[in-house]
Amino acid sequence: MDFAQTPITFLLIAVNCIVSFLAFNNRDLMNKLVFHPVSVDKNKQWYRFISSGFIHADVNHLLFNMLTLFFFGREIESVFTYANIGGQWGFLAFYLAAIAVSEIPSYLKHKTNPNYSSLGASGAIAAVVFSLVLFNPWGIILLKFIIPIPFILYAVGYVAYSSYMAKKGGDGIGHSAHLWGAIFGIVFLAAAYPTSLKIFMEQIVHPHFSL
Repeated sequence: MDFAQTPITFLLIAVNCIVSFLAFNNRDLMNKLVFHPVSVDKNKQWYRFISSGFIHADVNHLLFNMLTLFFFGREIESVFTYANIGGQWGFLAFYLAAIAVSEIPSYLKHKTNPNYSSLGASGAIAAVVFSLVLFNPWGIILLKFIIPIPFILYAVGYVAYSSYMAKKGGDGIGHSAHLWGAIFGIVFLAAAYPTSLKIFMEQIVHPHFSL
C-alpha cells in the first residue's frame, strides 16, 4: 500500500481525532456537534448529520473506529481511484454521504424525542468496511494486531455487535447507523461499479487469503 495514494483516509483520521479530543474536554462543543434529531427538526441544524460523525463517546470508541478506518479506508480509497469512481475526492464524498444517510432512520424515528442523541463515525465506517468486502472478502485484518481474520467475517461480526448494542442501548453511540451504513456502502459501490458484484461472487467461490 502506497500511503501517498491514500491522503483522504489519513485526513479523516486526523480530523476525527482532533475534533473528538476537543469535544472530550468541552461539553458545550460536544452538545453542538452530537446528532440530536429534535434540534435538526426544530432548529434546522442540518449540519449535525455530518458533525456527529466526527465525535466519539470516549477514547476506546475513537480508537476502535479509527483502527478500522486505517485498515479498510486505505484499501477502498485506492479502489475509488482504480475504478474511476471520483478518485480520492469521490471517496471523501462517499464517506460524508455515508455519515448522513446512516442517520436518516434515527432522525425519522426520534425527531420528536428530546432525550435521544447519538454520535460516532459508525455509519461511515460500516460503509467503508462493507464496500471493501465486495472487492476483497478474504483479505486479512489483524484483530488487535494479533488475531488474523478475513474481512468478510470481521464485517459480519462488526454489524452483529452493533445490532446487539443498538438493542441494548444506553451508551449514546449510534450503533444502529452501522447497519444502514453497511447497506449504503454495498448499494453505492454496486451501483457506481457494477463489476464489484461479479468480483465479489468470484472471490467467494475461489477464496484467496492475503494480508
